[in-house]
Amino acid sequence: MMSSLRGVVERLSRQRGVRASLIVSENDGLVVDSSLRFGEDGERVAALAASIYRKARLSADAAHLGAVSFLQLDADLGRLCAVGRDDLVLVVVAESSANVGLIRVELFKALETIA
Repeated sequence: MMSSLRGVVERLSRQRGVRASLIVSENDGLVVDSSLRFGEDGERVAALAASIYRKARLSADAAHLGAVSFLQLDADLGRLCAVGRDDLVLVVVAESSANVGLIRVELFKALETIA
């Protein structure tokens, strides 16, 4: 299982514009595995992403919108994309110019790999 997780984060990190890819525990925000560029703070990103994803999932549920399938946070200096299943959240931190459509496809492929 751990080698398949390593492969997942490495494949996600090879996408153009990706600065970090992580597999995070949604409940506690801890890093399960990651691939980070120099200078990225994996633990901080993991905690933030887990919190945002959990709140989005709970909010969608409270609004009777169903499950959150894909979460995207755009900011001035980049974007955070996430998908989740069970207690795991796959997170990509990318440059603003990165192709979100391609990242989304790769995140869903990765989610199936770890399912």
